[in-house]
Amino acid sequence: MYPFFQNRENQTTILSVAEGDVNGDHIQDYVYLVGQPLPDSPYMTAITLVIQDGKTNEFFTIPLKEDQGYDPRVTLQDFTGDGIDDIFIRINSGGSGGYGYFFIYSFVNNKVSLLFDYETFNGMFLYDVIYQDDYRVKVVNQTLNLSFIIDLSNRNPEYLADLYNKDGTLIKPLEGSVSGLNQLYPIDFNGDGVYELDAYQRIIGQYNADQLGVVQTPLSFEKNGFTLFIDNQYVSVVGQTDV
Repeated sequence: MYPFFQNRENQTTILSVAEGDVNGDHIQDYVYLVGQPLPDSPYMTAITLVIQDGKTNEFFTIPLKEDQGYDPRVTLQDFTGDGIDDIFIRINSGGSGGYGYFFIYSFVNNKVSLLFDYETFNGMFLYDVIYQDDYRVKVVNQTLNLSFIIDLSNRNPEYLADLYNKDGTLIKPLEGSVSGLNQLYPIDFNGDGVYELDAYQRIIGQYNADQLGVVQTPLSFEKNGFTLFIDNQYVSVVGQTDV
């Protein structure tokens, strides 16, 4: 089905593949993620992006800044609106924080350009997560000057008793945090054929497993990079549990 790409000496093998026109010559290209699995483990190492020009059959190899993890996947979507597929890569870290490594590349005219990097996104916004009296947590995006309130009053009484006095006042000052990028989804929000991004970050309370909610950030590509889509951001509280 696909041209075969494997290095038998170091067991490099195809982990994920997609096909589409990524260089703009209107000929289907092949886009691979290749890597090396650890023995008896789903953990992958030396994950590398490889592009095969459909016209010339020439291979282009692009190393990734983060090249290890679980379940690496590559898909193709147009994020810039030029009618040419861009390359979306996701790798699960597998750690307790549930982080992901995400990259988007353009390959127009066989030239590699990094459009999205998960670490760059992680530095876009500065957050404060502050516990307040009356079973509330205030989440503040200092960068956007946005604030949200999470109501903790429906949490387990034993959980709340560790944080609050009987009158609802805090026993002591507490702060939480917002994690790095956990999930990133390509979504065509307005149905015009150009894809945007939907980014999710966990709001963490006293410890990593204490999830208070999720920050959802829609992004769209504008000129030279991804920016906030429709100038808004959201906080949701779903699947809340007490650990």
